[in-house]
Amino acid sequence: MSEAIDRGITVREIAAVDQPIDVAPETTAAFVGRALRGPLDTPVLVKNFGDFRRRFGDVWTRSSLGPAVRQFFEHGGRRLYVVRVANNARGAMLCLPAEGSAMILRAVDPGSTERVRAAVDFDGIAASDDEHFNLTLQRVDPTSGTIVDQEIHAGVSCKPSSTDFVGLQLQDSRIAHLEKPNPKHRPEATVADGNRYDPAWVEAVQDGTDGAELSDYDLVGSRTRSAGMFALDQVDDFDVLYLPPPGKGVDAGPAAVLAAEMYCRRRGAMLIVDPPASWRTADEAIAGVRASGYASPNLLSYFPRIRDRSAIDGNAPEARPAGAAIAGLLCKLDRTHGAWQPLDTDGLGLRSPLTPALALDEEDADVLVRSGLNVVVRGAGGRTQLVGSRTLARGSETHRMFKDLPIRRLCLRIVSTIDTATRWAVFEKPDARLTARIRGQVMTYLECLYELGAFVSNEFIVECDAGVSQRTDLQRHGITVLLVFHPQGSKAPISLTLHQTVSGCRVASTAFAPVKSICA
Repeated sequence: MSEAIDRGITVREIAAVDQPIDVAPETTAAFVGRALRGPLDTPVLVKNFGDFRRRFGDVWTRSSLGPAVRQFFEHGGRRLYVVRVANNARGAMLCLPAEGSAMILRAVDPGSTERVRAAVDFDGIAASDDEHFNLTLQRVDPTSGTIVDQEIHAGVSCKPSSTDFVGLQLQDSRIAHLEKPNPKHRPEATVADGNRYDPAWVEAVQDGTDGAELSDYDLVGSRTRSAGMFALDQVDDFDVLYLPPPGKGVDAGPAAVLAAEMYCRRRGAMLIVDPPASWRTADEAIAGVRASGYASPNLLSYFPRIRDRSAIDGNAPEARPAGAAIAGLLCKLDRTHGAWQPLDTDGLGLRSPLTPALALDEEDADVLVRSGLNVVVRGAGGRTQLVGSRTLARGSETHRMFKDLPIRRLCLRIVSTIDTATRWAVFEKPDARLTARIRGQVMTYLECLYELGAFVSNEFIVECDAGVSQRTDLQRHGITVLLVFHPQGSKAPISLTLHQTVSGCRVASTAFAPVKSICA
């Protein structure tokens, strides 16, 4: 699908019919936070820190998003969706003279560094026509002055009753929209020093604003408006979600964490949660995680925070969150070893200037791991790494097997990959032949994972109902795929049931599984 999601209709691509399933798709992360500029509530795919700076501005002292993105790429991440959110931010305002009145434009993207400009001309407009005009809009990089984006709206009208009304034509603009009151006349041609052959630009008369610090509600957003984290509904798949701290010294609160956990559960992704800055000791961390009530196999957390020794300026560096670095490490782990491997795999660690904010002994580390917190420690070679490879699936008998992060992530990866690879099947005629095609496609995929070391054995069960059962509710029920496999590190096989329908894929309990197992 498109690498940058635009406003409007989102087109979702499906895998080609009967194509082999990709055993090692690149892991994709998603961050939600505040930036200097860029589109609001729109997921944009960036593949390096330079991409982020060009679209969202440089590192900003009032936001942790920029440093988090840099940390992600420094630790092995390659694909990251960035969703910019804001709290009462406003776009720059332009006023185009219009015979004693003015046509007022407001920048679509808010921010104090969002620079837009406009120009009006009458090229191709009849001399007797005092209604129509041509409007050119540009977005300019405030640092280099280069043109980032441009739109030309030719032959637009100043009359609201016209189908060419400028307000209607700008509804889908990426740069600016029309503000009321509507202009009474068409805007005057934009020229420099009275020379009609030397065009000029109308700059903003009022700069945009960056708004206030984010709240939990800004991060969560709205599903109906596709805002906040729900903007990620516009992308097909992502594997890891992280919410950088919304303000300096402010952690994402319980409302944001719980909403994000529910969203990740629905999307089949892991949520990385930073430990609160108030946790200063192992005892406080253990008590804090128990008091928080967080208990989900889709949550990954850690303790303690980290310090950056390269940032020392005469004072001890402050403790910083490491969630973005962990997201990058997960991407690197999947690419080099596989999602079924633990986080403390050899060769996987934080870059050298980063150290644990607190030195823990083995006893404290063991208790933290049992509480569901992965522990940041100095490794044997002096490199900082995470040990534990646990999720926060605490106190749940159903999710006991998913306390192990590699097992949970492998199951999520299998579900996501098979979902993407078999979407074509819901548009095919349901019969025995389709059943055999799906079963063969999935079986080959599991065999490949076995050869890579993901499973204890290759004794899989793959059953498919694609019309063979002659269900009367097949149109609603869709195609069902039952999987049974035994992951490395798991004491027993795991059963997953995937229901693939036109509206999407869901994972349900496996009441009819041929083995006794835990169901995702």
